Amino acid sequence: MRRIAKLSALAICSAVALTVWAQSPGGVTVTGAKAGPSKDGLIPAFAGQDKPLPGWSYGKFRGDYWKYKDEKPLFSIDASNYMKYADKLSPGQIELFKKIKGYRMDIYPTHRDCGYPDWVDANIKKNATYAKLTPDGNHIQQAILPGLPFPAAKTGQEAIWNYLSRYRGVGTEWPKTYTMVSPRPGSNTWISVTSKQTMYYPWGKKGANKLTPDENLFSIYFAYETPAAFAGQALVQNYHFGDSNAESFYYFPGQRRVRRMPSYNYDAPQIGFENQYTIDEAKLFNGDIDRFNWTLAGEKEMYVPYNDFGMFNFKKSVGDVFKNNDVDPSARRYELHRVYVLVATLKPNMRHISQKKVLYLDEDTYLALAGEDYDAQGKLYKVKEGYPIPVWELGGTCELEPFAQYNLTSGQYVDDQSVIGGGKDIRFFEESNDPRFRGDYYTAENLRSISER
Repeated sequence: MRRIAKLSALAICSAVALTVWAQSPGGVTVTGAKAGPSKDGLIPAFAGQDKPLPGWSYGKFRGDYWKYKDEKPLFSIDASNYMKYADKLSPGQIELFKKIKGYRMDIYPTHRDCGYPDWVDANIKKNATYAKLTPDGNHIQQAILPGLPFPAAKTGQEAIWNYLSRYRGVGTEWPKTYTMVSPRPGSNTWISVTSKQTMYYPWGKKGANKLTPDENLFSIYFAYETPAAFAGQALVQNYHFGDSNAESFYYFPGQRRVRRMPSYNYDAPQIGFENQYTIDEAKLFNGDIDRFNWTLAGEKEMYVPYNDFGMFNFKKSVGDVFKNNDVDPSARRYELHRVYVLVATLKPNMRHISQKKVLYLDEDTYLALAGEDYDAQGKLYKVKEGYPIPVWELGGTCELEPFAQYNLTSGQYVDDQSVIGGGKDIRFFEESNDPRFRGDYYTAENLRSISER
């Protein structure tokens, strides 16, 4: 079980500046979260790692082996009563109740079971006095990974780096994943793309790895399978800890060539989705942080997606879960949790379609559970949520893969990295000798080789 730090507020502050939560009765967890319950008891004390019921193995639906699988909702929030709960909702969530007919959030009991293996906890503790950012704050200069580099983050840049460099094992595989854009209002025409994907985290192997700035943050490969117009197109990307020069290589089967795409990052539209989905919108935020000023704007008790096994149910069909207006409420689960409010404001003289981004980071994990984007006029126009579960292959570490993004302007939503309809589960690797989890897999030369087989 993940251990709770038994240090006084004074002792901890000598190692790392903490939020107000860290100075409360009950102490703090290894990541700097408030260990104790909320005053009203609705948010429980931190419990540590989640484990499955006996009998689970990869290939079986995870939700059938969760110890709380028989829980029922405590209540539901919809257009008729959302104002009653407005103090525990985000501006984006409130807009969804206003704009989407039938939108509903089912609220369940709260569980704080997102922990880390003991060896990851040990790295996090070391980072309290070791990890540091570069002088401009845009990159990590040194850290011990796997593990959060900045327990009890004191700046917005530290908080976003905690999210981007969280422990996820050495890699993830999607045997078949769906990316979809819902129909425009009045239409029934979906954009539906299937692909196979892998992600590789070279610093994720077991141990205490001293990061250097020239290392990759992550590498990704994906290959389109459908629709026919995109079949055979493929991409590899490499993001780095020490600079903002992401490498992107794209294979075009009609030309039988690989092209370098130096601008395929930040707010560049992802190919195939009619400008509804940009590169840095994956998993609520993805990639380089240097175009924004990042600020921790406080803490909030909020209803957020949590333990969303329904969004990992590969046995369900696409039509079961993805409706024209929204993701089916019965597939989503919400709990009351404490979150850090992280605000990213576009820097002067920088370009981006979003003037401001807001992320709501889970206090226990720094996972981005919800978010909002504001346009150049300061108008809220995109609302996002990520769907986390405990990953038992990684010792109960929680991770989100599927996520949804609602565009309030177009009346459409995007869902990505979903295995619903795919017939096979996402696979997480704590360790692996698979060649897909080596750096030389994510090169232009290898992309050509595997695409032309």
